[in-house]
Amino acid sequence: MSRKRYSKEFKLEAVKRILETGQTQSSVARELGISESMVGRWVAQYRGKGEVAFPGSGNLTPAQEEIRRLQRENHQLKQERDILKKAITFFAQNEK
Repeated sequence: MSRKRYSKEFKLEAVKRILETGQTQSSVARELGISESMVGRWVAQYRGKGEVAFPGSGNLTPAQEEIRRLQRENHQLKQERDILKKAITFFAQNEK
């Protein structure tokens, strides 16, 4: 049995019903047909991360995107450095 996935919009709507209208977690969970603990986790995530909470599958937060970009750049620079080292070694051997 596969796990049910909920969209970011669905989660935000549930959280905002609790935070903005004052509904309880249990009433929102009952209305939406989901567990109260799940709604509680969504509220905690929203309070911790705000609008960037619930990035979804494959979607990264801005900080995660920056880390990924820097890792790619670092990898590229290491490859370029290694190529230059090999070139220096090659030319140094040919001068002998």
